[in-house]
Amino acid sequence: MPRDIRRSFDEVADVYDRVRPRYPSTLFDALFTMLPAEPEIVEVGPGTGQATRDLIGRGATVHAIELGRAMASRLRANLPSPSLRVSVGDFESVDLAPGSVDGVFSATAYHWISPAARADRPATVLRQGGTVAIVDLVQVDSPDDGGFFAAAQPIYDRYGRSHTGPPAPTRRGVDPPIRAVFESDSRFGDVTVRRYDWNQSYAAAEFRDLMLTYSSTRMMDEPDRRGLVDDIETLVRQEFGGIVTRPVVVALTTAVLR
Repeated sequence: MPRDIRRSFDEVADVYDRVRPRYPSTLFDALFTMLPAEPEIVEVGPGTGQATRDLIGRGATVHAIELGRAMASRLRANLPSPSLRVSVGDFESVDLAPGSVDGVFSATAYHWISPAARADRPATVLRQGGTVAIVDLVQVDSPDDGGFFAAAQPIYDRYGRSHTGPPAPTRRGVDPPIRAVFESDSRFGDVTVRRYDWNQSYAAAEFRDLMLTYSSTRMMDEPDRRGLVDDIETLVRQEFGGIVTRPVVVALTTAVLR
């Protein structure tokens, strides 16, 4: 197992590329109203390009900073574009010129950045008036899942994966923690959260693969990991018609450097 949980995704770059979803186009429509034409963007934790495609497709030049070498290699292969530069490294330490970009963007990865750097790093690399945009994918408590996640909980418990922390929020209750970070920092203003309802449906084998890309699953011992995904896949096939619906809200939090 990797010592750094952040590097666990790199072991399954091909699976990650196949099963991890892209993001709603309306999210990027909203984001690009806040940016200049053909913006220069630093993307933090791009994975294999689930959001990078949309940034480049709307005219951005992207410097993608990815911690995993295998993930970065897949990203380069997926998007051989002159508008994309990929650096392997940590956003907190990669050399970036101060005041050099119009946007800092991260989709489902910014929680891996240390708390001290979450505001400090964008405040350093953004131009005045630049935008930091953080996307969080939040699983919510909704009847749209048909009772699947309640039925699956005893399986998670059996493998020591019991839920800890607060319960899943309702759709209206989604409040990404990054909002408070920027609202409490006088260097930033115009803090806004946009929320998009977005259910995801997976066949049993697809959901199994998705589970194999979760950091918590990656950090399990192999026998337990295999047992967990086997049992969840069996539950989906036998009791839920072979389909899982995962109810989520995509939250886009934006803030502007004063």
